[in-house]
Amino acid sequence: MVVGTRERETQIDRLFFALSDATRRDIVTQALDRERSVSELGRLYPISLTAVQKHVEVLVDAGLVSKHRSGREQLVRGEVDRLRRAHELLDELETLWRARLERFDDVLNDTTGKDSE
Repeated sequence: MVVGTRERETQIDRLFFALSDATRRDIVTQALDRERSVSELGRLYPISLTAVQKHVEVLVDAGLVSKHRSGREQLVRGEVDRLRRAHELLDELETLWRARLERFDDVLNDTTGKDSE
């Protein structure tokens, strides 16, 4: 199922793109601590409120935070489950690369006639 795979890869790309920026990572940290308004988040960074809003939208798109209105404020909440998913993906990549390195080590040892230590 190629379409499902592409959608999954797109979601993973969005997740890691969102986490690639230090400001966005900090916004996630702040929103995991407690719900914060977008304007409160805006006061934490030396960038415009518009820039903070754009960062929040990238995080919403990746599923790392959610937004909802409370009166006139937009509140941002960190999504722990999505952050756990990022951790799981990194664990999967680590397992994959460790297996590849072990196979590489086996090939080298077979070629040189040495046993792995």
